[in-house]
Amino acid sequence: MGLFSRREKAAKPVAEKQPSLSTSQSISSLASGSSSVKSPLGFSSSRMMNRTSAGTASTNGPPTPVTPFSPGLHPTMPKIDLPRAPDPQLDPAGYLRSLGAVRERSKIVTDKALQDDLRHFDVDMTKFSDVVTFVANIIKRDYDAPFTSIPPHGRHQHFAVGGRDRIAHLLSTFPEDVDNTERCKRMIDLFLVSVLLDAGAGTRWSFKAAENGRVYRRSEGIAVASLEMFKAGLFSGNKSNKFQVDKEGLQKLTVEQLAQGLQSKPGNEMAGLEGRAQLLIRLGKALEEKKEFFGEDGRPGNMLDHILSHPSTQASSVIIVPIPVLWNVLMNGLGPIWPPSRTAINGVSLGDAWPCSSMPQPAQSPSSPTFSPFPNTTGQSNGIAPWESILPFHKLTQWLTYSLMQPMQSIMKIQFAGQDLLTGLPEYRNGGLFIDLGVLTLKLDDQQRGLQHYTEYCQRTGSSGIEVAPMFKPDDDVIVEWRGVTVGFLDILCTEVNKALQKELAGNELNLAQVLEAGSWKGGREIAEVSRPNTKEPPILIDSDGTVF
Repeated sequence: MGLFSRREKAAKPVAEKQPSLSTSQSISSLASGSSSVKSPLGFSSSRMMNRTSAGTASTNGPPTPVTPFSPGLHPTMPKIDLPRAPDPQLDPAGYLRSLGAVRERSKIVTDKALQDDLRHFDVDMTKFSDVVTFVANIIKRDYDAPFTSIPPHGRHQHFAVGGRDRIAHLLSTFPEDVDNTERCKRMIDLFLVSVLLDAGAGTRWSFKAAENGRVYRRSEGIAVASLEMFKAGLFSGNKSNKFQVDKEGLQKLTVEQLAQGLQSKPGNEMAGLEGRAQLLIRLGKALEEKKEFFGEDGRPGNMLDHILSHPSTQASSVIIVPIPVLWNVLMNGLGPIWPPSRTAINGVSLGDAWPCSSMPQPAQSPSSPTFSPFPNTTGQSNGIAPWESILPFHKLTQWLTYSLMQPMQSIMKIQFAGQDLLTGLPEYRNGGLFIDLGVLTLKLDDQQRGLQHYTEYCQRTGSSGIEVAPMFKPDDDVIVEWRGVTVGFLDILCTEVNKALQKELAGNELNLAQVLEAGSWKGGREIAEVSRPNTKEPPILIDSDGTVF
């Protein structure tokens, strides 16, 4: 089947319209391609025919269904005031941990990209139209106009790989005396653990599902594996309810148990296995410490009680929760799970936030692009505070936010105000899309340095290096700059895809969460399969510990 061949499509819930995002005047108005044509980028049809299904081992399965469990955004959201982010001059750590800081700080790097003034990448904005056409054609291939059936980005879709709605089936197995509140808590438990496990799995790993013997890889494989472990009670310390995650179940978890649950063994190794196990063990400790969010029994699903009882939550005909309320639970409640080596200001860990040389630099900062967290935040000999050089992403927390909203929306009918604060996810699929289609090109010195790192990695791990690509650590300045540009480019992509699909949209408009789900993330994966058919890896590799990507 060609890359833009039509696939069978299923009806999906209606999503609301979102206001268009602003874009640079340097990008021209773009026309969409036809769904019946081959790739606009010149790839041969024979190469497209060899592309394998994203979620399965070797075959093209039916399209992933989206059921009422994956709702679109609500079209009747009333306007409510959202709490402001902390003032960075008074509370730089609080500001950098806020959701609004991600887009604001990434804009600085994106503006440099639009001027082709990045430190590590050459930028060719004339190629951006190729990305828009590519993504628009994928959307037209997989969904019927006016595309209102596209669900928002979230973990649920991964559970439905291969056309099996495993979450709906799991919910149907619970007894009738399990009320909606408990059902929602169980899904929050499952989704949170599944997302935390969802870093890059590596090229060697796959998972054989017990239900049907099918083999799944990557994010879908991790989703199915985490579901089977959840159903087996691996994460529960409650003998009367194995369908939960709690502090006792996680703190007694071992690397060996997780390896068995993930089917990780010689020849089928899961990358970063020990890092994932330690992350879940630290989660257990956080659940125990943060009783205000997770209750006495230390259960992720108990955040529902905190959210519903929060003073900012409105309940009349519908329940309306400001998105910063959920964000605060995830940032502050899960803060202890991140390794201590992460960037910190005045002893406050910032999580997924990193120094970046493309950001404003205080005079006293070291010259190294990967310098350590700052010893203080007061000295400003050139008027620039040290916090200004840090670029926050909080990718995993945003992925959690997108994903945990799904069960709360569908089961509890909660509406979330301020979803437009969420950004595109700065991970290797979205970011790889812009490299593989020529908008970003790694500069020669960094290319050589990354290839040397990859050679050393292969020697250290015994990898064969089938398809060579530059590799860097997650905190390398190359990766941080790449991720910052990705956030900004995804906003531009959303605007331009809406322009390209204007005729088919017929007055509707795709929001960013829908473009992520139906276009950029999927497009990044599919172009990686074409560009590197043996490994399907991204154009830049991450030497990760299993907790970032």
